[in-house]
Amino acid sequence: MCLGIPGRVVEIHDEGGLPMGKVDFGGVRKEACLAYVPETQIGDYVIIHVGFAISRVDEEEALKTLEILAQMGEMVEAELATMGPGMDAPAVVSDEAATGRLPARAAAAGASAGAPPRPGGTG
Repeated sequence: MCLGIPGRVVEIHDEGGLPMGKVDFGGVRKEACLAYVPETQIGDYVIIHVGFAISRVDEEEALKTLEILAQMGEMVEAELATMGPGMDAPAVVSDEAATGRLPARAAAAGASAGAPPRPGGTG
């Protein structure tokens, strides 16, 4: 999945023959290539994807999208707050890990790698 983020163009300049701009994302400013949207003017909102403005968008739509992204960020922050001390990422729990059972292919790989046999297994 790819994500384009709306930002407001605050500066436009030429760099090596390409129209470039400084785009504001709620206080964070990044350089972006404006070649795909040459009609862009200072104050316009554009959708930025991997450093390129790929389309213009009206202010209302841009602000709506930024609000949704802010809410998503709040959900991520809440999720990260549930992590235990010293963890760099949320724990990933699979059904196999929760039950203590490994899938057959993992058990076979462990046995062939010199792992001790599982209880009740042929290992």
